[in-house]
Amino acid sequence: MQQRSLGRTGLKVSALGYGAGAVGGLMVRGSEAEQEASLARAFAAGITYVDTAPAYGDGESERVLGRLLKRLAAKPVLGTKVRLPAAARADIPGAIAASLEASLSRLGREQVDLFQLHDPIGSPGGYTLSQVLEEAIPAMQKLREQGKCRVLGITALGDTATLAELLGKGLIDTAQIPFNALNPSWLAPKPARLPGQDFAGIGRQAAAQGVGLIGIRILAAGALSGEEARHPVAMPKVAPIASGADYAADLAEARRLLPLVAEGHAASLAELAIRYALTPPEIGTALIGTASVEQLEVAIAAAGKGPLPAETLARIGALLA
Repeated sequence: MQQRSLGRTGLKVSALGYGAGAVGGLMVRGSEAEQEASLARAFAAGITYVDTAPAYGDGESERVLGRLLKRLAAKPVLGTKVRLPAAARADIPGAIAASLEASLSRLGREQVDLFQLHDPIGSPGGYTLSQVLEEAIPAMQKLREQGKCRVLGITALGDTATLAELLGKGLIDTAQIPFNALNPSWLAPKPARLPGQDFAGIGRQAAAQGVGLIGIRILAAGALSGEEARHPVAMPKVAPIASGADYAADLAEARRLLPLVAEGHAASLAELAIRYALTPPEIGTALIGTASVEQLEVAIAAAGKGPLPAETLARIGALLA
């Protein structure tokens, strides 16, 4: 597995990252035997970055990882997050500190490598820029000084101008950004599909400033598998992020890429999507969330084939134009 630099952080991470979230669902709703087998297989394949959050199964993902990482004697680069309900905004620093303390307890660790704000920024229901700059980041910096995290990040959702201003301050080390063939960012820019959100611009700015980019939703929550049916362990219904109006719309758009499989560009739509997400060198790691070991094997095999060639990228752009 290729190891990449995560921006200016000094961290090396696998090009394919292990997503322990609720969409794929294995680390939230799977059997412990398959959870352990999946993590062991990921590490054997050279995956070195694991992503989790308190929101995934109300802490279940972190609890499962805490048990299994100890059992497997594994020490991957580990990232978690903080998401604050509106009621917690009265004491943002206290709520952030409490969230990380709870995460560390569930994970059985004294430190995580990456600690990220998980709420939108500059849009309704999220943080305002002043809340981030005056309350959230100082609280996170204090936690870093205490040795409880190494690197600070955001999930880059919200208002583009606000995110751009935040990134310009040079205080954020990493940014999670939706990146897939249905929302191709700087590879083949399309108009923003979310009001006020320009992922192409944010991705370019972040990369230029040395911010480590983490690709999320690389399969568009499963739509880029081309399959309508969802695995029993996976989240039954998923709202799209930065792609279509709903899952059905994403699925229909994804199926427009099926000729590429017939033409031999990839063995499956899933392989095509995973290799697409790994193509830009600016992406430090692209997260894959799975519902089974079999799905993980598909992702590992796809990653082994490397980025897509320019002719395939051009063909994708033509089919989705």
